[in-house]
Amino acid sequence: LRPSRSDAVTEVKTDIYVTSFGPVSDTDMEYTIDVFFRQTWHDERLKFDGPMKILPLNNLLASKIWTPDTFFHNGKKSVAHNMTTPNKLLRLVDNGTLLYTMRLTIHAECPMHLEDFPMDVHACPLKFGSYAYTTAEVVYSWTLGKNKSVEVAQDGSRLNQYDLLGHVVGTEIIRSSTGVTTVLTMTTLSISARNSLPKVAYATAMDWFIAVCYAFVFSALIEFATVNYFTKRSWAWEGKKVPEALEMKKKTPAVPTKKTSTTFNIVGTTYPINLAKDTEFSAISKGAAPSASSTPTIIGSPKTTYVQDIPTETKTYNSVSKVDKISRIIFPVLFAIFNLVYWATYVNRESAIKGMIRKQ
Repeated sequence: LRPSRSDAVTEVKTDIYVTSFGPVSDTDMEYTIDVFFRQTWHDERLKFDGPMKILPLNNLLASKIWTPDTFFHNGKKSVAHNMTTPNKLLRLVDNGTLLYTMRLTIHAECPMHLEDFPMDVHACPLKFGSYAYTTAEVVYSWTLGKNKSVEVAQDGSRLNQYDLLGHVVGTEIIRSSTGVTTVLTMTTLSISARNSLPKVAYATAMDWFIAVCYAFVFSALIEFATVNYFTKRSWAWEGKKVPEALEMKKKTPAVPTKKTSTTFNIVGTTYPINLAKDTEFSAISKGAAPSASSTPTIIGSPKTTYVQDIPTETKTYNSVSKVDKISRIIFPVLFAIFNLVYWATYVNRESAIKGMIRKQ
């Protein structure tokens, strides 16, 4: 039976000493905590007079007296340590006050909202109370108040949490300078990041960051393919002009460059042809004038000299197009602006969430 009368309320004072906290599972939305759970209550039936003011009792006596039937409302699994003996302590004060301490490892549920992941902040509660008694019969209170009844050990105050860096380091070995491989890498990174989270219907902060990075990588790939396509077409067009120009040069009559005296025979009689002055002809090839870098070629017999212009150097195409030059500026600037807006937004939201948790 309860220590108090039927119409009185039994008060159980509690405090918790946290030895370790974590890991926190985002996938299962739960956390693990290792604590020393202390309970103190008053039982007038156990008052005694003797030489000892505090009487240490064997933990087996806990089954012989009334103890609170405490359970954890959001606990999924709780383990009481029994190595090498049950980790329990029972003390009785001469005025009938009992102290009951046990070491527990608790797996408790932690509702999470992952919109800001991995910069999210959560308040993981640990709810406990009486299993069989109502609040009209048994109530729980903190021994030293709300702010001092929960103490955290120095080596147990860290909260293990996933972050963006943890995913990036795992994929650093997948490096490539090609756009296709980079797109596949971003896809793999997005899938692996999603696998470490529970199935939620909304997009997290990491999803937004990876999506924007994916868009930048894909845009760079499209820009590369576009510039490469038009660059090759320009090379093919310039290369097609050179053979046509050479073919026209071959079909164009040769040009005599000095005064010559040639003869030809008609029915056994030789008639000399005298040119009063130099005769010059211009070779016309699609209206293109001979370039200064053309090399003259001597064609004909020793008596006749001809000059023919053959282009030896073609126009080279500048592979650095205007699109490339513009992209070198636009892509970094846009990504820098995105980072400024992204981090400013989520860092401020993190501070706001922390403030809300403190008020609660």
